[in-house]
Order: sequence, then C-alpha cells, then structure tokens
Amino acid sequence: MAKQVKEKSIEESLWQACDKLRGSVESSEYKHVVLGLIFLKFASDKFEERKKELIEEGQEKYVEMKDFYNMKNVFFLNEKSRWEYIKKYAKVENDEVGTNATRIDTALHNIEKNNPALKGALPDNYFSRLGLDKTKLASLIDQISEINTIADKQNDIVGRVYEYFLAKFAIKEGKGKGEFYTPKSIVNLIAEMIEPYQGIIYDPACGSGGMFVQSVKFIENHHGNKKEVSVYGQEYTNTTYKLAKMNLAIRGISANLGEKAADTFGADQHPDLKADFIMANPPFNQKDWRGKDELTDDPRWQGYEVPPKSNANYGWILNMVSKLSDNGVAGFILANGALSGGGEEYKIRKKLIENNLVEAIVILPRNMFYTTDISVTLWILNKNKTEKKVDKGTETREYRFRESQILFMDLRQQGEPFEKKYIQFSNTQIEDIANTFHTWQTNEVDYENIPEYCYAATKDEVIKKDYSLVPSKYIEFVNRDENIDFDTKMKGLQIELKDLLAQEEQSKTDLQNVFKSLGYDL
Repeated sequence: MAKQVKEKSIEESLWQACDKLRGSVESSEYKHVVLGLIFLKFASDKFEERKKELIEEGQEKYVEMKDFYNMKNVFFLNEKSRWEYIKKYAKVENDEVGTNATRIDTALHNIEKNNPALKGALPDNYFSRLGLDKTKLASLIDQISEINTIADKQNDIVGRVYEYFLAKFAIKEGKGKGEFYTPKSIVNLIAEMIEPYQGIIYDPACGSGGMFVQSVKFIENHHGNKKEVSVYGQEYTNTTYKLAKMNLAIRGISANLGEKAADTFGADQHPDLKADFIMANPPFNQKDWRGKDELTDDPRWQGYEVPPKSNANYGWILNMVSKLSDNGVAGFILANGALSGGGEEYKIRKKLIENNLVEAIVILPRNMFYTTDISVTLWILNKNKTEKKVDKGTETREYRFRESQILFMDLRQQGEPFEKKYIQFSNTQIEDIANTFHTWQTNEVDYENIPEYCYAATKDEVIKKDYSLVPSKYIEFVNRDENIDFDTKMKGLQIELKDLLAQEEQSKTDLQNVFKSLGYDL
C-alpha cells in the first residue's frame, strides 16, 4: 500500500519558499519580503476580480479608472503594478523597468500613490536596497503565484497567511525580537472578556495590528457589524507601523494609526481620544522611557503620581486610563512586577484601586510569549463598575454593582502545547474563562470562588493586603501534602525500591554468568 503523503498547507509551502532566502538576507527581514509580496498578490487578485466584474457589466471603458475600484474598496493598480506583470518578467534579467527588485518596488510605490488609504503603509525601495539573490526571489514569486488569495470567500486566506507568518517570524526571531506580535490566543481571550462590539478601539502599542484584527473577528463571530467600530492605534517602529497598515488594509479594516510611526509617550498621535475599548500588549518593563525632567507635567498623569523613569509599566497604564471614555474598558498585558511594585508605582496602584478602576487581574501561564518565558498578567480596567444594562450583540447584558470587588484569576494550570515549547489557550478554555468573568460581572449568586482558579476579593481585603494585586494572595491554594497518608506512601515506595534492588541483583548475577561462560571470572 502506497504511503499517504500529507498535503502541505499554503502556509507551510510559503514558509519553506521564504526560508530559501536564508543566506541572501537576514532572517529578521524575511517578514517584510514575503508579506510585501503577499500584499501585492492579494491587491492584484482583488483588482482583477473587480476588472472582470466591470467587463461583465458592460462597463469596459471604465476598467482603467481608479474611482470604479475605490468605490468597491478595491485598490487600483496600473499595468506595471499587477502581479501578472511581476510574474511575466520574474525570470527575465532586465526589462525597461529593471530587475525583479526594482519592478516590485515600483509596483508598491505606484499602488500607494494611487490609493490614499495606503499612505505610509508600503515598503519604500525596500527590495532594491536588500540586494536579494535573483534566483531565490524569482522562486518566491513563482510560489506566491500559485495562491489564489480570493478563491475561498468563506475563509480569509491571505489573512490566515499573514497570521501564520507573523507568528512564525516572532518565534524565529526569539527573545528580544518579535515584539510586533502578540500570540493569537491571548488576543482572543482579551476580546472575549472585554467584548468590543461597537465604539472606538485603541491600542497604544499596536505592533502589526493583531489586536484590531481579532477585535473585528470577534465582532463577525458574534454576528456584529464591523462598521460600528473605529480603530485607532500607534506604533513606534517604522517597519512594524507599515506591517500594521498592510495587515489591516488586506482585511478592509480602516484605521487611524497616526500620521507616522512615533513614540506614544513623546509624540502622542491621539491626544484627545476617548476610547470605548483598549487592547494592548506594551513592551515589558521598558527602562529609561523618559528623561529625568521629561513628561513630569503630562496631562495623562493628572490625579496620579508621575510614573518612574526606571520602568514604563505605570506610564502605559496611566496613558490608557487617560484615554478611556466614561464607560470605557481596557484589557492589557503587563509583566507581573507591576502587581506589587513600591514607590510611585505603589501610590499609582493604590489610587487606581481607590478610584474603582481595577476590575480583574488574570495571571497567564508561562511560555505563552515567543519573546519571554515569564508568566505575565492580563489587567482589566473598567471606568464604570456600576449597575447598568448594555447591548452586547444580540443580547442585553445586565451588570451588577461591583465597585467594591476585584476578580482574581490564575490560569497557570490551563493551556495546551503549541509549537513544541509554547503554550496557548484552546477555544473551549477561552470560552470558559470569559464565562467565569461575565458570570461574576452579572450574577453573584451563580458565581463561585474556585481554589487555584478564581476569587472575588472585596476592596477591604485588598486594602488589608496593602493594595497588592498578586492573585496568589487571594486565591485559595490546596496543600496537597496534608492529604497524603505518610505510612501508606512509604510502604508503597518500600515495595517499589525492593523490586528495583532485586532486579539490580539479578542483572548483576546474569552479567557475571555471561562472562564466566566465556572463561572470564569477574
């Protein structure tokens, strides 16, 4: 019987093709090469689809007019920006434009020039500057040519490829790299907990835009309308800023990421923004994020101590607090040290608790991030923890008054293996965790504290713990040693050791007999 060969997925095939660039370009540059080409192929497929539609409608005279593409949210591509042109000359040394790299750079430049929504999104002369191996680039073009990015209307093929590649690049780049990507299951958990159905969504450290993508997916999965959300973000690194703009553009997500890549603290692109939902994964424990005398009177700290320059954690927190609307909710990731730090951090944390902003503190398992193996915390802040009714998709959620409580959750025993050494949450686990949180928010009768999982602490309990937000100070942990019958345990070990020693003696005797039979006594 012939051995069945597992068919490679689009993602795996592309990854292998991309990996062929090894040696001709730094691995940290792979993502910009392959994602730029995938974007170009996707834009071209959408253009050709719309062009065919115009011809079938008898409007052939309009096929080179960009307004007839933009009106359907399709990017207009001139002839030399289309994939067929790139593919046609992929193995030709030169044409009137130049090399493959020059052709690709020209195509991307023209697409951006003809489509204002892409301003600042696409690489600028990137391929020419890299000096890519011509044969390897041609091979990659061939591989991408095999993908029809719009064939499956039910599945977001190009979005799926983007997601896969961003994760793989983050893993490949390892510690100290890959800050542009937050693991998907963490983003899904945040979305399911804070439920960003409608309003303004903001991410002050948006990386490649994953928080926005999963927010829109959440809305679509729950039968909401993505047109009812507005997306605002900011990103410090220019190449990652471009990645985010491309990532959102291919999904038809309109976003305001500011005029340029910029430091959120030093050059806030949205100073007057009030967001209904904030989702973020800012850099962990960022040192020297401001000068000694810089930002000391920034309006974002109003009512609080100035965050210490030695660590930006509380700078990020207060930036987000200042951006929340009166009913705003924030879900963001921070290193565990922020739960119990002293000095200015202690004073800010105390004020946040006194102002009834802290809704939930959730410890995540280790090895969820590709850049660090530490356990980190998900914070949920809420500007309105009073009794109220809110429309959530197809249902109306009735929230109870909970200003006097904070929910603590410990998820370190949850998760499933992923990519050999990483952990991710399953969809079922995410649903269960979110249900626990929402039950606590709405129905105190049905909610129950569960040892080693969750505990609803009163504000008085938190004050008695000196405003510490470390979940293990509140969640009950079972001392399993107290339930062990010592005598029974020792007798079991006695039998096991006796058997092992007997086996060792027998092995020794057998070895001696083998040597003796060969005429050699031991």
